[in-house]
Amino acid sequence: MIDRQHLKIISAIDRYGTVTEAAEKMHLTQSALSHSMKKLETQAGTPLWEKTGRRLRLTAGGHALLNLAHRVLPQFEHAEDHLQKIAQGKQGMLRIGMECHPCYQWLLQVVGPYLINFPDVDVDVRQKFTFGGLQALHGYDIDLLLTPDPLHLPTIQYDVVFDYEQVLVVSNNHPLAEKKWIAPDMLTGETLFTYPVEASRLDIFAQFLTPAGCAVKQHRTLETTEILLQMISAGRGVGALPKWLIDDQPTHLNLATVRLGEAGIRKSLHLGYRKADAHSPFIQAFVCLAKATGGVEST
Repeated sequence: MIDRQHLKIISAIDRYGTVTEAAEKMHLTQSALSHSMKKLETQAGTPLWEKTGRRLRLTAGGHALLNLAHRVLPQFEHAEDHLQKIAQGKQGMLRIGMECHPCYQWLLQVVGPYLINFPDVDVDVRQKFTFGGLQALHGYDIDLLLTPDPLHLPTIQYDVVFDYEQVLVVSNNHPLAEKKWIAPDMLTGETLFTYPVEASRLDIFAQFLTPAGCAVKQHRTLETTEILLQMISAGRGVGALPKWLIDDQPTHLNLATVRLGEAGIRKSLHLGYRKADAHSPFIQAFVCLAKATGGVEST
């Protein structure tokens, strides 16, 4: 029954005091303005204003409508401004999903400058998905997916952010620390620490141990990178992680990296997004900044 135009009219009447001036400021004819409000008065069953000389005075019903106008009209204006800035690529929410557990610290290096360059854009990072990262991206739960293992769909675009090597991580005192590279059977007596990801999706299994028919003595999972690296540093086991991550660690952790196989395991970190959003300034700015940040890795 009440629409936005009614709220704008009652606000104009309160401000300017006459139908003539209110209609002029709203670029309406007096008859159009009066007809609109008369219809609302009929529906409401109460007058909204009354004449006092040449000016109009709001009734109790008019003041009730004016109070609503004071609350609602600014929200309309804010929403319209928000939508306009989104259309111009200046404001919105960028939701980033992660399937790369050790990439959180790297991601912060990208998010910081991005927030400075886009002060009206909020960023949210999500690491847990009900149906997996790709489904979250396809279902509009996230806008970007950071993953080393892209699963391709016709509607999804992936851009390579940087290339890296997956390596074995051991303490400096571990017997394998002196090796240039290891074979799968050298891990059969080891405790392997990984993030809580299905073994079939872990490169150390899928590309190294399983094809060779080998297994580790024990497989343990840890949630956080810091604890995982502390456990390895303490000689409690070994891990398989990106080399760039270990290169960034402080020297007091006493960690060493060893190539997995003579050729090593090469990987690429990807940012995936919906092809329908390929021209979104939010998306492209983040992808460009991520590529520029890259991954610093010595060879």
